[in-house]
Amino acid sequence: MGAQNGKDLLIKVDLDGAGAFQTVAGLRATRLSFNAESVDVTSLESSGGWRQLLGGAGVKSASISGSGVFRDDATDERARQIFFDGETPAFQVIIPDFGVVEGPFQITSIEYAGSYNGEATYELSMASAGQLSFTAL
Repeated sequence: MGAQNGKDLLIKVDLDGAGAFQTVAGLRATRLSFNAESVDVTSLESSGGWRQLLGGAGVKSASISGSGVFRDDATDERARQIFFDGETPAFQVIIPDFGVVEGPFQITSIEYAGSYNGEATYELSMASAGQLSFTAL
């Protein structure tokens, strides 16, 4: 796989709860992060004094963030609704030539900004709220 175009890393939101995913409007930068907590089971009997971790025991999580130009599109309205209603709908992250990550996320923050002689911008942060799936492309 060669280099990929950053604009092809897309965040999509389920607009109606029925699987109608649409790209979040106006995004210019996106990021997806995966985390797995470790469970330390090191004891005095650990071989050579090396730390031992319990495989498959930690909590997994993912976070999504994005920033862009505020467009007041249907997806902007949906994001505001999700935040204020505390919903955890399905989102998709399209990773070009790699795969699709899909599952429930909670919008943990929305920030709007603007300057006198510039465009209105926004930033979103989301945290996984359940099991995620990965489908290879």
